Amino acid sequence: MTQSGSGRPGSSPSGPGASRAGQPGSPQPEAGLRRTLGVGDAVVIGLGSMVGAGIFAALGPAAHAAGSGLLLGLSIAAVVAYCNAMSSARLAALYPASGGTYVYGRERLGEFWGYLAGWSFVVGKTSSCAAMALTVGAYVWPGQAHAVAVGAVVALTVVNYGGVQKSAWLTRAIMAVVLAVLASVVVVCLSSGDADAGRLDVGVSGGAGGVLQAAGLLFFAFAGYARIATLGEEVRDPARTIPRAIPLALGIALLVYAAVAVAVLSVLGSGGLGQATAPLADAVRAAGVPGLVPVVRVGAAVAALGSLLALILGVSRTTLAMARDRHLPGTLAAVHPRFQVPHRAELAVGAVVATLAATVDVRGAIGFSSFGVLVYYAIANASAWTLRSDFVARVGPAVGAVGCVTLAFALPGVSVVVGVGVLGVGAAAYGGRKWLASRRRGRDSG
Repeated sequence: MTQSGSGRPGSSPSGPGASRAGQPGSPQPEAGLRRTLGVGDAVVIGLGSMVGAGIFAALGPAAHAAGSGLLLGLSIAAVVAYCNAMSSARLAALYPASGGTYVYGRERLGEFWGYLAGWSFVVGKTSSCAAMALTVGAYVWPGQAHAVAVGAVVALTVVNYGGVQKSAWLTRAIMAVVLAVLASVVVVCLSSGDADAGRLDVGVSGGAGGVLQAAGLLFFAFAGYARIATLGEEVRDPARTIPRAIPLALGIALLVYAAVAVAVLSVLGSGGLGQATAPLADAVRAAGVPGLVPVVRVGAAVAALGSLLALILGVSRTTLAMARDRHLPGTLAAVHPRFQVPHRAELAVGAVVATLAATVDVRGAIGFSSFGVLVYYAIANASAWTLRSDFVARVGPAVGAVGCVTLAFALPGVSVVVGVGVLGVGAAAYGGRKWLASRRRGRDSG
């Protein structure tokens, strides 16, 4: 492992921008993206990814897994997310280029690890995009969920095509609606005569394995702060903005999640919450305010739209970075001359997500996405480990890396098996590409 930012071990990719984009103090790629996002915009985009559909859907499965240990699972997920966030913030300030951990892993650990991080992110988050699109369809028009999902993907791809600043404005409006709905849920539940603090038992009736599985499921909803890092090439003064925006976004999301979890548990208890298919809607109904249920449904649909918008942004930027290094087709590295966005990458991501949204099941998509994202952050923490040699600076990355691996393999078995298989396919593709390149070099030299 390299201990400085002066280069990366192993052979350098030959694609344009492969080294220019990642090196500290080096110029941006020739077709660079426009830096328009300040701290507020970056925080909003991070929140739009975290405080999304996950809070409306993840609490039920997590409570089913952990039982009365739900809040403990939430705490574990928050600790791992914090370690990941701080590692990502330090790395993003040093390598302010699009691609996030794809760039960090490549620069700090070597080309293969950067590739594996990018592969995990693109595949996992593409699956997550489909899950969010299907969530929109399920809440807006359950009978035509797949059709609505495809329409949502197309509409948000068009918004992203118009420039990242437009995406930030739309995300800000979505967040205002979602936070208002969640605040209403918290107030209604906690002020209800049915609220009982005794239901907040912090035991571990689901066992240690159940608590860890709940933490892994809840991490799916926390992981959105990566969007700030993957947009590093579009942030003003990234060395100052990113380290401020990531912990701010994560801290606000944690407060929102904790408040909602406590409010819903106080009304439904861990047993009722574990059986709920629409936890927040069931909670306000149990609290005696059924008239708020349609509002919660609208809030869930809007939240899923916000998550989908930010997810498409992040996946397209990582696709751009991998295309620059020729790990994906080089044509996807193009930047629109007017809108200054990776327009071909966005269109390609939108097309793949729309196809998945028309065909896949939302539950399987969420489980697989969680596995891919946890692998991605394990590589981010390993990369941050190389930044400084003192013990204290390495505690966070060490805890984050161990936590990510533990939570990844605590997920449901099907998600783990499929995740490992997809990572194997990616590694095999990388190896095949390197082998063909070496054969070509051998023929040329002969």
